[in-house]
Amino acid sequence: MTTTSPDPEPGMLRRLAGEVRSGRTGARDLVERALERIARHRDLTAVIAERADAARADADAVDAAVAHGDDPGPLAGLPVLAKDNDDVRGLRTTHGSRWFADAPPAERDGLAVGRLRAAGSIVVGKTNVPEFCIEGFTDNLVFGATRNPWNPQRSPGGSSGGSAAALAAGLAPIATGTDGGGSVRIPAAFCGLVGYKPTNGVIGRRTAPDWIDFSTDGFMATGVDDLRSLLGVVAGPVAGDPTALPGPLPASGMPTRLVVAERTDELGPLPADVAEAFHGAAERLAAVLGVGAASVEHREPGWFFPGWSPDEDWFVIASAEHASVFGRERIERDAATLHPSAREFLQDGLAVDADAYLAARRRRFAAVARLDEVLGDDAVLVTPTVAAAGWSLDGRLGDGPTGLLGAEVYSTAIQNVTGLPAVSLPAGALPDGMPFGLQVTAPRWHDLGLLALAARWEAAHPWPRTAPGYAEFG
Repeated sequence: MTTTSPDPEPGMLRRLAGEVRSGRTGARDLVERALERIARHRDLTAVIAERADAARADADAVDAAVAHGDDPGPLAGLPVLAKDNDDVRGLRTTHGSRWFADAPPAERDGLAVGRLRAAGSIVVGKTNVPEFCIEGFTDNLVFGATRNPWNPQRSPGGSSGGSAAALAAGLAPIATGTDGGGSVRIPAAFCGLVGYKPTNGVIGRRTAPDWIDFSTDGFMATGVDDLRSLLGVVAGPVAGDPTALPGPLPASGMPTRLVVAERTDELGPLPADVAEAFHGAAERLAAVLGVGAASVEHREPGWFFPGWSPDEDWFVIASAEHASVFGRERIERDAATLHPSAREFLQDGLAVDADAYLAARRRRFAAVARLDEVLGDDAVLVTPTVAAAGWSLDGRLGDGPTGLLGAEVYSTAIQNVTGLPAVSLPAGALPDGMPFGLQVTAPRWHDLGLLALAARWEAAHPWPRTAPGYAEFG
């Protein structure tokens, strides 16, 4: 791979934090701006809890530190919305579930939230999730459905859908996300954001996630430089995580080969409008990177994993691991209080026996080996982020039934199965006017090169910073 691109112009986060540190903008002013926008756009159901008085007090402390000549940190005064599976000290973590709707307030911050706050940012509230972050649409029986700012009748995706909707509507400059099966990249694609899932291990995990090998913190943003700022603050190992990268990410750069595929699993053809948008965007990416036709490899889905399906293995492993968190007795006893999709997922997990689970876990090694072989050290995999044009607030495709969305609508699970880094790039619009996301997957630990690629794409094909009718936060 070639050398990374030079340091970009400051994005929104660096610019706003610089204004706070210099005293040109007050942290209190930014917090009030966020709280006012949250109140004005409650119809989105993106934010489900607020931390108004405590956030104002935190902002006053930042402003006082600046006045005394102290540096509050690289994210000084920036309002943060935390996904409702992230603990925030003093707020309850409901996971979008009736089971935790009356949970006691968290006693300490989660890892990502704590590192963001240590860098000077200020938590102003929490964002909506599907129950237990299981679904690709954001709806639950506690707070209801989150609406996509691009079209209020459409879902922003999931499971980080509340955070994505908040960013696309300009409610705050930072909103946290996690990604265990596409939960950052899917809503980024549907909300016109850039979404980044790091190589598993770049960001340490303080406790084992429900999906043990799949889940990691990730980020969505309105611009690539903001992703770099967030990664610089949150990345790093933590005691107790045996998978964490012990040192800084190695340097990496632009790919010299593109492996282009509509899917990596034989789950049927793409919808025609998605396929057209994908192939056009892939051609534009090759041009932006200067990759000639001889270095663009078009592959059919069955070429990657002939005779088996890592996507289906994802469902086996994730559902079994999630069911084990709560146990058979509670799931069977309290199933009626669950959202239908969460109930189906957990009940499917109860049906997985040990042999099936372990067989899928072992096949994961073969999936990792296969994509390591395909990508080598010089290629990226280019696919659609989502293999569907979108879905309704309650997860229906067109006039189809409600219920757990099937594997055929996703293109994001293989990156969690293999732990590889991936980014969803805003890549124009579908015929109905909704954003389309182009997914690029890089070799392991090539995160910095992947973000450099995203920055080059952004420079060549800039995208709207918010959904139509909403003002950018900065």
